[in-house]
Amino acid sequence: MSNLDQIGLPATDHPARIPLAAYVLCLCIGIVGANSLALGPIAPRVAESFMVSVPAVMSASAVFGIGTAASALFLAGAIDRFGAGRTLRGALLLFALALAGCAAAPGLAIFVGAQFVAGIAAGLALPAIYTLAAVAAPPGRESDTLGVVLSGWTLSMVAGVSLSAVLADAAGWRVVYAAVFVATLLSFAAAAGPMALAPRRSASVQSPLSALQVPGIAPRLVACVAFMISFYGVYAYIGDHLHRGLGLPLGANGLLALSYGLGFGAAAFLDRLIDRFGPGRLLPALFLAVGAIYLAMAAASSTRYGLFGIAFVWGLANHVALNALIVSLGSLDPTRRGAIMGLNSGVTYLSLFAGTAAFGPLYDHAGFAALAVAAAALMLGATLAAALARRASAPPKA
Repeated sequence: MSNLDQIGLPATDHPARIPLAAYVLCLCIGIVGANSLALGPIAPRVAESFMVSVPAVMSASAVFGIGTAASALFLAGAIDRFGAGRTLRGALLLFALALAGCAAAPGLAIFVGAQFVAGIAAGLALPAIYTLAAVAAPPGRESDTLGVVLSGWTLSMVAGVSLSAVLADAAGWRVVYAAVFVATLLSFAAAAGPMALAPRRSASVQSPLSALQVPGIAPRLVACVAFMISFYGVYAYIGDHLHRGLGLPLGANGLLALSYGLGFGAAAFLDRLIDRFGPGRLLPALFLAVGAIYLAMAAASSTRYGLFGIAFVWGLANHVALNALIVSLGSLDPTRRGAIMGLNSGVTYLSLFAGTAAFGPLYDHAGFAALAVAAAALMLGATLAAALARRASAPPKA
């Protein structure tokens, strides 16, 4: 059975059109992202309900990241054995149960435990989504299809950040998780048709760590680490800089997230350039452009509203760079795509911890501008790693 047969898409009908499965996958990413982004705005409400501090509540976000990284690194190899569609539906069901646990949690310990389970589910869901995006894409439209899928992050950022606080104020924070629970069930039902994959036959489940042996993956993962550490390190503290450093109200954080999210979504029209020129050729230039944006942030760090416009361009560039990076990784070995995508997701969430941990002391001692400069330096490293990856992947000269 071919990949196209597995996802329920005829091989000959409208080969140039974006498949319906891509929009279902977009919704799935939006749901996973909504859970990870929604807690920040409603953390004070959750803290009041459990009679604990806001940092104690935010520990649930850290636990979610740990669960996601561990699951992606040690469990995502099951995608290549059982099929990405079947794995995704199982992960969505587990994710829904975790959200129900969050909504009904009588205390902080149960809430944190439910977020850990949600992280395990997310660590399976994300690489499965990226794998499905690769096999569902019509020839020549791989990046366009992935661009539609990646738009789910825009959906989660706009809806997760903007609507969670509104729902919490209007009906209580538990309603936020109840709403995401319902959305997860809807996506589970939507995935039943186009992504009900038959299990793949394999003697054993390969750990994503085994994908480290794939030729050319090492420099791409180095670039991924630098890319993600710079993003998470800056994004973690830009809101505090707006509020405490520039004196803007807390609502400005939501506006900045909205600006970034809109830029991320608006970049979809650029994705076709990746298919036209190739991800390996574009990645060094894209990473260099992201580094230049961080330098612009450093220059505008003392202006009250300059960062909002830069955030839009930041989202635009990050979308195209992320798309090219995932397409580049996924093309290395299609037979081990699930393991490779699991490794990518694990590295991404480990980078979240590294970025927030490493950039925090620098922010306290040197301010936000120093963070942006450090991020630019990391992106220079990512540029060099991407150039090395392209050179290593080039066919030998006759």
